[in-house]
Amino acid sequence: MGRVVAEVTVVPLGTGSASLSAWVADVEKVLKGFPRLKSLLTPMSTILEGEMDEVIEAVKAMHEAPFRLGALRVSTTLRIDDRRDRPLTMAGKLAAVRKKL
Repeated sequence: MGRVVAEVTVVPLGTGSASLSAWVADVEKVLKGFPRLKSLLTPMSTILEGEMDEVIEAVKAMHEAPFRLGALRVSTTLRIDDRRDRPLTMAGKLAAVRKKL
């Protein structure tokens, strides 16, 4: 398998607060343990770029992070773009769209 681009959203449920920024920050800290992955935090999710196995391992660790802080329920959404005909990168996907603008 080659490199993939993935979008992941981790949402702790029942935290007692409408604010999730502290939870998001803790989930983002988990990514420091995966230095070969590229990551981009966006207002609604995190984008990952790397080898499929490492992306899946990182998403699992991200999903577990809120439980360590006391969450009793976590909802994680994962979308994966896996292209096999040529290299796939976050920058390349953006460049393809910008070229058409």
